[in-house]
Amino acid sequence: MNTDLDSRVRTAAFHFLEAETRLVADKVLPHALLAKGFMFDGQRVPLLSPQGIFKPAVLPEMPLTIRTKYVEDGEAAPYHDVIGTDGLLRYCYRGTDPGHRDNVGLRLAMQRQVPLIYCHGVLAGRYVVEWPVFIVGDSPGELTFTVNMDEHRFALLGEVGANDSETDGRRRYITRQVQQRLHQEGFRQRVMAAYLAHCAVCRLRHEELLEAAHILPDGHPQGHPVIPNGLSLCKLHHAAFDANILRIRPDYEIEIRLDVLKEIDGPMLKHGLQEFHRGRLWTPHRPLHKPKPEFLEERYAMFRDAS
Repeated sequence: MNTDLDSRVRTAAFHFLEAETRLVADKVLPHALLAKGFMFDGQRVPLLSPQGIFKPAVLPEMPLTIRTKYVEDGEAAPYHDVIGTDGLLRYCYRGTDPGHRDNVGLRLAMQRQVPLIYCHGVLAGRYVVEWPVFIVGDSPGELTFTVNMDEHRFALLGEVGANDSETDGRRRYITRQVQQRLHQEGFRQRVMAAYLAHCAVCRLRHEELLEAAHILPDGHPQGHPVIPNGLSLCKLHHAAFDANILRIRPDYEIEIRLDVLKEIDGPMLKHGLQEFHRGRLWTPHRPLHKPKPEFLEERYAMFRDAS
């Protein structure tokens, strides 16, 4: 009976999340929606609580959700959930007691290969939600569980194929993809918030047409996904920035490449690019969020070399 109830609640939770994420282009859900949850047999089932490991009252034994809280740049994280060298998530215990009921609940979920929901904070009060996730390892000495992820269509298979090599390989691949998506979406959300959802060049305010651009790219020693290494740009100006057509000086002055300035074309070239030559970049109000001049200087040198 308990197994049937557990399965029905998880199925209802997955259907709820599937419906809600279809309604938002960026797949990011607000804390209020997740904390409110959904109705199940006349009882409200929240998906979040102040605790990172959460078992709603309707479930008899095992948690439904694990959460990684968003931490501001420079703020100390209460828990250090990290990606291991194997590409899998290391999720911290609740506290330091392996026998805490939340840790015991996750251990039971691991033994039964029960699917859970993972809420990853990308901004204060905003979460990317992934499911199903599975506990696949337990390290009491390190006070962590190992977590991997799977495709939505495998959310209800439970133990079926959980230990075969095909399932393990698929889950590792999905986990790497999800982590990359969390990395990208977290960076985008932080940059959009800092720039108040404006293009830093043309001031366009339609967020669905905006992207978060790296000043120093991924792979560069300082190409970290932090706001001072980011710019909120519309799709046109992001593409022009990446193509070395639009350049930004360390003093925030915008330049358009000389050959493009000399071109004669239609109104898009004139009003979309040429008119911004020698204009000023629009930057966040908070000094800590402004583009770092040293990052812009290095990127400007890369542009100059490419030209």
